[in-house]
Amino acid sequence: MKISPNELEIYSVASREAARRGGQVLLKWMGKTTTREKGFRDLVTQADLESQQVIQDFLKSEFPDHQFIGEETTGESDTTSHSDFCWIVDPLDGTTNYVHSLRSFAVSIALYHRQTPLVGTVLDPVLEECYWASRGLGAKLNGEPIHASGCKEIDKSLFVFSFPRGMTRTNPEVVRFLNMLENVGSIRRLGSAALNLCYVACGRADGYWATSLAKWDVAAGWLIAREAGASVADFRGNEIDLEKPFFCAAATAELLQQATPHLNV
Repeated sequence: MKISPNELEIYSVASREAARRGGQVLLKWMGKTTTREKGFRDLVTQADLESQQVIQDFLKSEFPDHQFIGEETTGESDTTSHSDFCWIVDPLDGTTNYVHSLRSFAVSIALYHRQTPLVGTVLDPVLEECYWASRGLGAKLNGEPIHASGCKEIDKSLFVFSFPRGMTRTNPEVVRFLNMLENVGSIRRLGSAALNLCYVACGRADGYWATSLAKWDVAAGWLIAREAGASVADFRGNEIDLEKPFFCAAATAELLQQATPHLNV
């Protein structure tokens, strides 16, 4: 199915408006929200739930036939629709940061047609930074085109990363971390997968690796990173699997090639 640039723009505008509405909810609840455990070291807040509901209500009003998958409905699809179009939403990426009033969190919204990403939007409501991309049309930050840094040398790179919940010292992720620590220029753990991918897209970071994420964590961000010129692959150099994403995103193919041997453990 061929989708025109005009159609992509309609979807992208809607995704940005939905993200704006969700972001308003997060700002409203900041410092006031109550939390409960969703799983081991996995928090859900009143802000998550209300943000997702606002986003879903808006998108379903605009595209009533589209499917909807949101993190706070346990990732289950809206089974009332059989459309090939599906919105994948994380209403609050970086919940632990949010709960502790660390101002690094985001709303992430993507539209897929079957297995193909069409548009992605990631909004940082605190900094009022909105990243978006449409397939084949590049990536933008607040309307201005963005590009990955172009870094090709791992010893001069800044990498960000995510650790899975429930880490122990025997976890292979510790080996990956130490391998990278010995080889990269600098390393950071920031707490939002969606923003990490956007930071690679705009050149604030040169690379990002993660395991044990969910599709709503990366559905928008990996499209934004790729449309900004970044290379994204799993640790063996293959296309990432959205259903079980473990991957490295790097500013260039050369940097990705240098990083993946240290990650494929």
